[in-house]
Amino acid sequence: MVIPYMIFVGLLFAIGLYCLLTSRNMIKLLIGLEVMAKAAVLSFITAGYARGETFLSQSLVVTFIVVEVCIVAVALALAINAYRNTGSLDIRKLARLKG
Repeated sequence: MVIPYMIFVGLLFAIGLYCLLTSRNMIKLLIGLEVMAKAAVLSFITAGYARGETFLSQSLVVTFIVVEVCIVAVALALAINAYRNTGSLDIRKLARLKG
């Protein structure tokens, strides 16, 4: 019964990984990272349901979401700062920031 959910989690993770590997825009990279994080959240919940420990998995997911939001907030602040310095969100243009 859990197998279709795990297939969906794997597909969601693969979509996020594809987005990370093919995109050069910082915002699109963050979206790919978020998709992969949601796949991890779904896998935690699915594993908790399969083992019968839904409360433990829910508490882990809430903690994971809090940490994820902090990471995304810092990453968006870095993206805004990079845009102010380079005028673009392309990660290849960050090489100009060496100094």
